[in-house]
Amino acid sequence: MSNIFDIAILGGGPAGYVAAERAGAKGLSVVIFDKRALGGVCLNEGCIPTKTLLNSAKVLEYAHEASKYGIEVSGAGFDFSKIMARKDKVVKKLVSGVGMKMKHAKAEVVMAEAVIKEKRGEVITITAEGKDYQANRLLICSGSEAAVPPIPGLDKEQVLTNREILQLKELPKSLVIIGGGVIGTEFADFFDAMGTKVTVIEMLPEILTGVDEEIAAFIRKEFTKRGIDYHLSAKVTALKGKEVIFEKDGVSQSVVGEQVLLSVGRRPNVQGIGLENIGVEFSPKGVKIDQYCRTNVPNVYAAGDITGFSLLAHTASREGEVAINHILGRKDVMRYNAIPGVVYTHPETAGVGLTESAAKAKGIDVEVRKLPMAYAGRFIAENEGKDGFCKVIVGKKYKEILGVHLVGGACSEMIWGACALIEAQLRVQDVEEIVFPHPTVSEIIKETIFQF
Repeated sequence: MSNIFDIAILGGGPAGYVAAERAGAKGLSVVIFDKRALGGVCLNEGCIPTKTLLNSAKVLEYAHEASKYGIEVSGAGFDFSKIMARKDKVVKKLVSGVGMKMKHAKAEVVMAEAVIKEKRGEVITITAEGKDYQANRLLICSGSEAAVPPIPGLDKEQVLTNREILQLKELPKSLVIIGGGVIGTEFADFFDAMGTKVTVIEMLPEILTGVDEEIAAFIRKEFTKRGIDYHLSAKVTALKGKEVIFEKDGVSQSVVGEQVLLSVGRRPNVQGIGLENIGVEFSPKGVKIDQYCRTNVPNVYAAGDITGFSLLAHTASREGEVAINHILGRKDVMRYNAIPGVVYTHPETAGVGLTESAAKAKGIDVEVRKLPMAYAGRFIAENEGKDGFCKVIVGKKYKEILGVHLVGGACSEMIWGACALIEAQLRVQDVEEIVFPHPTVSEIIKETIFQF
């Protein structure tokens, strides 16, 4: 029997490894379990590999558009196998980096499937490969997996999820994507840039649920110009091999792709990890937590996709931090009002806080202002012939910043500033007094706020 750890962490993704790092830095003894690879879905099958692929697509786009900037590039092409190999290299390097972080945190890493066995008094026992590990506290970060709906004919061997599509050896001539969310849209962008004929089937009236509706429509229209086909308000009813059958406006239609990507969301991994063995309350939607990321069981916490609330890596990391801070006695609570969302397409889109529709649904009286990205000199200098805009939402009575939404340019790299404005509960007047660097694309945020 091993020594009793201060904390056991189930899952080595963004919630787990960040929590382990923070706990180890404060002197807590940590054991962390993962059955696949450190870094979780984000690093191995999501955020990092997809952004690596999208960057290759961006470089190719720059080459094709170089003449707009007075640069002549001829014969620009690509090697799909090299693109995929670079993706693997990037992932391997970053997984190794997470491993080094665990060493610095003096965390014991157990690469095996782990199951919660029991809780006796204050001691929780976890079993992995026939060995028991004990800890005084438990943080559950077992993540999520691709949701597979009960569609007739859906064969996992033929249909790809985000995991399998990242392992393709050859570029498909055509790709049908079931689901127009963030994952589906980013893959649509990449494969279209590579010359694949892409078709997206989305059950809702618009793609990118949760993104500002005007921005979602903007992205779809840009992609339609590039040749991506969309079928909105279309429900997939069956699959026959690589033929996807769907119903739209009461009419049955079908489309065939050399490959089919299933991208209809994710579901938390709540089964098979022993939650019921210690009485943790959970549902298919996820594990229930409070503002300190505590479950209903004393000294048992949960963070990340397992909670089913905000399936984003940065949300997971923050929840992990909140859990560790509560364990350490530091005053901290989890807040979700300023969680940024980014879609790394070309153009990028990023948003934080309330959208117009969300404010309306909550009955909040707001004012909205919008400016084209052309108001920022640097955007014009670096984005020949491209469009974009910034939208800011404020409370009507106090003029507090409630939402900032952007499309165009490097939105992902400046949205954190908008997060800070909302987190700090700043008003229009407060932001007007902040000095933004010139020339930067981020100036568009201040310029838009000046319109109030």
